Amino acid sequence: MKKILILIAASFIFQINFAQEVIHEDAIEVIKKHGMDQSEVLDIASWMTDVYGPRLTGSPMLDKATDWAIKTLESWGLQNIHKDEWGPFGRGWEMTNFNMAATSPNQFPIMAYPKAWSPAMQPTEAEVVIIDINDEEDLKKYEGKLAGKFVMIDTIRVLKEWFDAPAKRLDSEQLLNMANATPPRHGVYRNWRGRGGFGTALWEMLYKEKPIAVIDRSYKGDLGTIFVSGARTSGGVSARDEGVEVIPQVTMSAEHYNRIYRMINKGIPVKIKMELDAMYSNPDGMEHNIIAEIPGTDLKDEVVMFGAHFDSWHTGTGATDNAAGSSVMMEVARILQKTIAETGIQPRRTLRLALWTGEEQGLFGSRSYCKKNFAEVDNDGNQLRPNEASKKISAYYNLDNGTGRVRGVYLQGNDKVRNTFSSWLDPFKEMDASTLTISNTGGTDHLSFDRLNIPGFQFIQDPVAYSTRTHHSNMDNLDHLIEDDLKQAATIIASFVWHTAQRDAKLPRKEDNDKT
Repeated sequence: MKKILILIAASFIFQINFAQEVIHEDAIEVIKKHGMDQSEVLDIASWMTDVYGPRLTGSPMLDKATDWAIKTLESWGLQNIHKDEWGPFGRGWEMTNFNMAATSPNQFPIMAYPKAWSPAMQPTEAEVVIIDINDEEDLKKYEGKLAGKFVMIDTIRVLKEWFDAPAKRLDSEQLLNMANATPPRHGVYRNWRGRGGFGTALWEMLYKEKPIAVIDRSYKGDLGTIFVSGARTSGGVSARDEGVEVIPQVTMSAEHYNRIYRMINKGIPVKIKMELDAMYSNPDGMEHNIIAEIPGTDLKDEVVMFGAHFDSWHTGTGATDNAAGSSVMMEVARILQKTIAETGIQPRRTLRLALWTGEEQGLFGSRSYCKKNFAEVDNDGNQLRPNEASKKISAYYNLDNGTGRVRGVYLQGNDKVRNTFSSWLDPFKEMDASTLTISNTGGTDHLSFDRLNIPGFQFIQDPVAYSTRTHHSNMDNLDHLIEDDLKQAATIIASFVWHTAQRDAKLPRKEDNDKT
């Protein structure tokens, strides 16, 4: 009987907490109208990708895209629109032409892309060499043999045909597992490939030998999908650093890499020809985020932030990564302006849109913004702890997992917001958005806020073909955006931003969890 009374009491408390969140039904109706029925999100995405893509940080195209975004936000009536400078990032890079083809023993075009920050190269024909290395001792047998050669550094990759679709939605079992996840442990997020140890020794040898170009094959993907990022250097310097030598580097489609690999293993010499027109840009080394606001009223000194990263890699047009998120967040700003105009209700807190740059190289734009505005730093510029200004930020909402519709929210270990978010999701259950997971998710800009104890959240999204086809690949184009998903995401996020702005109290922080 005692257990039953405890359960009844707990249920009663939950209902009280749940009921404390005021739902602005009139605002939601307007948000749904402009988000679902009168959406402009796909047109925004088309400008961002078809016209102003790709948007590699430091590139002239990113500058053009930034100017377009600012003019668009101005036309919608947002205020305090400005470029938030950060850096130094280093030199930018832009590719204007690239060709690669096999010339002997058979002639055929090769599907490949140069890695970002590879230098320009006049048309050059030479033999291909495969290096077969298992440990550092093997490096010695290639000394003096790689200059004037195209060097392939990967093994063959066996491909398997697709018997299941590469695009998927989250199913009920996966969502249930997320909802039932245990609280996360605090840790460090890592993202690396071939760094340190033997990989360092390999690249030191390659830079010493000075081949014409270094070729790897796409580490995943097939059927012409090539996943490409940035060039690697030697000696602990970055390819973005002014004056640093960079060997031209190319990622080849798995099918063409495998074909050349098999011919060479048969003892048949292969020659290829490569041409690359590219330029280094951004001489001052500085970069910019885009910031815009909708002013608040009685709580205008407090802020609700929402954003996404605006930059991309260089092979596609940066559609799912991350014009999807940036277009949605710009659309959120547009929807909120329409909501204010039609309801006559002003936001209590200031609403601040942020479009970040340098995310792909390490969250540089958002980290710089948070450090500059929300952190105490030591004399050496090291970030120490949250400052007083950080306490004025009620929440930061981020979107950066492709085109997939929103299915809920990663609570990022902050269980205090669970009841609030549950009530805010309730009007959107017909849109399949109802899951809350205590889990963390990493790799994108909400982490810059989370590390300063600002409530920072990423939305759960259907994966679709993000990892299998579009993320950092040449297939990352507008054609792979799903309009209905983007409309749904913009509508839900607009409601979250609105309700965060209108509630009496700011959202609780993680430190608050430890005090109750």
